[in-house]
Amino acid sequence: MTNAVNNGVWSGAWVAERLGVELVGDTQLRDLLGLALRRNPKRAHLLVSNVLGKHVPQSPSVVYGAGFALGRRVRELLDGTRAAVVVGYAETATGLGHSVADGLGDVPYLHSTRRPVPGVVPAGGFEESHSHATSHLLLPEDATLLAADGPLVLVDDEFSTGNTVLNTIRALHERYPRERYVVVALVDMRSDADRERLAEFGREIGARVELVAAARGGVRLPDGVLGKGQALVDQYERGPAVVSPGRGVVRRVGLRWPGGVPDGGRHGFTPLHRRRLEHALPAMGARLAEALPADARRVLVLGCEELMYAPLRLARELEQLVGAQVRFSTTTRSPVLAVDDPGYAIRSRVVFPAHDDPADGPGERYAYNVAGGAFDAVVAVVDSAADTDALHAPGGLLDQLAAHTPRVLLAVVPSYVPAAPHAPERPAMLPEPLRGPAFSSYPPDEVGWLLQDLSDVTLEAPTEEREEAIQSGGAHYAESLPVEYQPSERYQRLFHAALDASAARLARAVGVVTETVLAERSPRPVLVSLARAGTPVGVLMRRWAQHRHGLELPHYAVSIVRGRGIDANALRWLAGHHDPADVVFVDGWTGKGAITRELAQAVREFEEREGIGGFDPEIAVLADPGACVRTYGTRDDFLIPSACLNSTVSGLISRTVLRADLVGPDDFHGAKFYRELAGADVSVDFLDAVSARFGEVEDAVDSAVKELLAADRTPTWEGWAAVERISEEYGIHDVNLVKPGVGETTRVLLRRVPWKILARAGAGADLDHVRLLAEQRGVVVEEVAELPYTCVGLIHPQYTRGATGADGKAVTL
Repeated sequence: MTNAVNNGVWSGAWVAERLGVELVGDTQLRDLLGLALRRNPKRAHLLVSNVLGKHVPQSPSVVYGAGFALGRRVRELLDGTRAAVVVGYAETATGLGHSVADGLGDVPYLHSTRRPVPGVVPAGGFEESHSHATSHLLLPEDATLLAADGPLVLVDDEFSTGNTVLNTIRALHERYPRERYVVVALVDMRSDADRERLAEFGREIGARVELVAAARGGVRLPDGVLGKGQALVDQYERGPAVVSPGRGVVRRVGLRWPGGVPDGGRHGFTPLHRRRLEHALPAMGARLAEALPADARRVLVLGCEELMYAPLRLARELEQLVGAQVRFSTTTRSPVLAVDDPGYAIRSRVVFPAHDDPADGPGERYAYNVAGGAFDAVVAVVDSAADTDALHAPGGLLDQLAAHTPRVLLAVVPSYVPAAPHAPERPAMLPEPLRGPAFSSYPPDEVGWLLQDLSDVTLEAPTEEREEAIQSGGAHYAESLPVEYQPSERYQRLFHAALDASAARLARAVGVVTETVLAERSPRPVLVSLARAGTPVGVLMRRWAQHRHGLELPHYAVSIVRGRGIDANALRWLAGHHDPADVVFVDGWTGKGAITRELAQAVREFEEREGIGGFDPEIAVLADPGACVRTYGTRDDFLIPSACLNSTVSGLISRTVLRADLVGPDDFHGAKFYRELAGADVSVDFLDAVSARFGEVEDAVDSAVKELLAADRTPTWEGWAAVERISEEYGIHDVNLVKPGVGETTRVLLRRVPWKILARAGAGADLDHVRLLAEQRGVVVEEVAELPYTCVGLIHPQYTRGATGADGKAVTL
């Protein structure tokens, strides 16, 4: 283990020889601990951990691994027990406790703090009884965090007497009594009497108190050690200062920290926060790696007092990306004597003024084993509350670091600000998703609709009136609905024939897109379909994951409106209930890619406006004839029977509605549930017909996915280029009036006023329903030799009332 010995000399030898201090116990104690001295009226010696990442720069993988391994041991101890809450001690164990929580699993984490926050009511507090006694506050944003009756796991770097732990349990047990406590430390240095005292206290309060430690032992102190120690401090504090090798350059690096993720556990850190941070860490590590000088061989990532976990995780990412030796440590408020001797744990110290407006007023702060040119570059990581003038002032931390290293990088993590008391977060104001049978004909577990029910509002208008209003600019297409006509008997027969013919092909595409999502996007994705064309596909993907892998994936439907973006309240709801990194947006097919671009822009604007990041805007689609996305089941332009109908194949749900007088700033977009069309509903029939073919296409799916994952799937946007060309050739000059692909062409014939249909020469049964609709509406079908799509629907740009089709006929389906 690095830093445990220097040139074969134990880093506690200097103190042991001069004071007669002895470490006794487990053989690994000397690997874990060194010794130093400090000016303190209660205890002169200081146990200096080599794996904590506080005073001694250490490999971040070693630091994180030490805490994570302890967490795994706690998980084994608590096997079969209800979920725990982990609490770490400030300042030294904030990162250790967080790492223990990671090892324990899907549990929340909280650490004590010495930084009071206006408006946050403490959930508890206690005194650190040894050393420099200081008050600890517990400031969880969620007041119920400590109220659960599961085990409470308390994490500190060392137990010398156990008094701090005893004080903590006593204070918390009075307010939040529970049956079990687990105490965790790197080293347990208590005496037998101290151990019995804690055990007796557990019996007194009627709780089980257990302890997990990496090593056990004790410290033997000779008589008079306190006075001798103070004399040594007096002697060596007057020693020569470390000579500064030069003046380095300071540069700020933007991390792009994910919005809404706390900087640590001061106010609580949930499993959702953990997942979002894990998703963002590789990109943040890459930004730091890119900013480092190419010739740096030794790099230090330096955290700031209680801010240990975030810089530790960044350091661990950096360690995996660069060839340089990466080390991690943090600044501290604890004054320790520095002696430049290989047998002493603290070889050098940098002194600088406090720069985070501490509650106890201005004072000195320290960084140990950093000075004297030990590193080619230092990455200083602070939270935004500590990014003050004092940090950048002459003699401040950055200035002091620049005196000892040629390159200093400053990375700032946004300080998490808890929600104001009695002011719930916006997602809490939003209703739960609508589900069938109250809203839609789908079973309730297959999809939750993040919409508001407008079934009692008259929104339908004749197709001709809607088209005139839309093209004249007098209304947006999402402000009204087309009249939902029931299909003719002939058209229904055509739908069922098409479904029978294409079910296996659809099942294969469903399997391919779902397996691609599971392989590349998330092992447990949250499917979010774009209502309503994407919703049957989302249900089928959920069914495939259940059929093939036994997964019960969440699935929601949300509204996106061309020109107005995605429903921001739906995104807020999703971010409040799931990790945005797990969200996979789903749609039926791509045409020219307008919605693909709309979604990317809308998500980017949402993240900038709300500070909530992590959503991946790339859509997963069943068919991508426009070559607009990387995640698809096929790029063929073929008939997806769900495109043949309106609400009667989409759970009896209308198109989504966005109108100012109906949808307020805190409302989901709206839609209608057409209960009266239940007699013609084939929504579940469609799903069952496709999912019934899953078993027979599994081998074909596996083969296709293997080829797909190895292929170059970079979007070429061929469809967009083709639409622009068609728009010019036919004198339309508006790409929004060109609807490419079988699905979009069908929509034109069902909901808009078409001008003509372009069909690829030789297209077969995939276009039978298009030809029937065109015949009923009196629309010309023009065959084109080299059409990139199977068909394209054109809406005439000079529409006038009554010009329903090429021959003026108006038809009811």
